[in-house]
Amino acid sequence: MFFKEFEVRWNDLDANRHLANSAYINFMSHTRMSYMTKIGFGHKEFVKYSIGPVVFYEHIYYFKEVFPGKPIKVSLELKGMSEDGMFVEFHHNFYDSNGKHLSHCEMLFSWINMETRKLTALPNEVLEVFKSQEKASDFRVLTKEDTRKYAKVPKDLP
Repeated sequence: MFFKEFEVRWNDLDANRHLANSAYINFMSHTRMSYMTKIGFGHKEFVKYSIGPVVFYEHIYYFKEVFPGKPIKVSLELKGMSEDGMFVEFHHNFYDSNGKHLSHCEMLFSWINMETRKLTALPNEVLEVFKSQEKASDFRVLTKEDTRKYAKVPKDLP
């Protein structure tokens, strides 16, 4: 499991003086980019392969409030991936300095080709890197149907 430690700053707080929802999203995004950079697939490689990540959803479950003053840890676990690497599921957990579980997030994303603006599979050499990474004990192979799990479709205004 990959961990990233953060200091909760005053601008991470909301009107209730605890960690704001947007800060959770930012900490998770930073954790993901740190993880991908660590495994050799950071911004430089995004440019090289002309791809970028596209988030489908992030479902966050809050257990305890987070206040400033002590660092927090955010984990990343590879929970699922399609055979071609087009779809990836990560789970994040937030912990306080004593290891108390503060929140959990399930997120699903894909890769977009920056030129065609269409979803794309991972290039083979990057796919092999992802396949070699530590996975969750209940890791599963994702299919396109998994991206339709919540069956939300856009409804334009008349």
